[in-house]
Amino acid sequence: MNQFKLQSMLRDFFKEDIGDRDLTSEALFDKDALGSGQFIAKENGIFVGEAILNEAFNLMDPGTSVTLNKKDGEPIEKGETIATVHGKMRVLLSGERVVLNLLQRLSGIATLTRKAVDLLDSDTTKICDTRKTTPGLRMLEKHAVVCGGGSNHRYGLYDGVMIKDNHIEFAGSITEAVHRARQHIGHMVKIEVETETKEQVIEAVNAGADIIMFDNRTPDEIQEFIPYVPAGIVTEASGGITLENLAGFRNTGVDYISLGFITHSARSLDISFNVGMKK
Repeated sequence: MNQFKLQSMLRDFFKEDIGDRDLTSEALFDKDALGSGQFIAKENGIFVGEAILNEAFNLMDPGTSVTLNKKDGEPIEKGETIATVHGKMRVLLSGERVVLNLLQRLSGIATLTRKAVDLLDSDTTKICDTRKTTPGLRMLEKHAVVCGGGSNHRYGLYDGVMIKDNHIEFAGSITEAVHRARQHIGHMVKIEVETETKEQVIEAVNAGADIIMFDNRTPDEIQEFIPYVPAGIVTEASGGITLENLAGFRNTGVDYISLGFITHSARSLDISFNVGMKK
């Protein structure tokens, strides 16, 4: 995770929530009053937020100290203390909501990802994410996927070519679309082609695609198509795959299964922040 980008993000999040002051905390507590707070898991799951806890309160006041009991990707159980923070009460209370929102969101994504990985139960096929992330949180949400045992697909439109049905329609054919893309990009960039039929798979292979995606295909269809993909070309299944039918894709032979729901539909994990005042 990029530390400088994280710090910039956290500053923006604090600006949004605090504005120019925390009216409540300033009214109730002297600026030098000290206290401590604990982040406590209220349900079982996978924790993500190590870098956030280390950076967030320190940005508000370098005198704040954080003691972490958990690392990213580690399981947490209901009632466990994830971290303890010591510092000025105003800082703890002003920063808690931003930090909690992020910890809950990211831990929820990691927990759902781990559930998908466990359900697939495969040594050869990996779960990966998509670009269906919360605007502004992509770096963090993709980090959470990795912490949950998944892999990252491309980060954005800038780091990989994915030729989808609309691209093919406008270009005229898979062959023409791959040709145009290859002429435009550098040799370090991969080209993925979305396919729905055996004929499209064969055309994409012959056109020189690096990755073949089987889009909205059943396990039986994928097993029918995959022999037409030579070794060395990566395969991916995507679309219409849920927790309920995921296990059915275990023996299809694909390298990756991309799941949009592990980021766009993850439920936040329940975590609380309890404080006490130092006397």
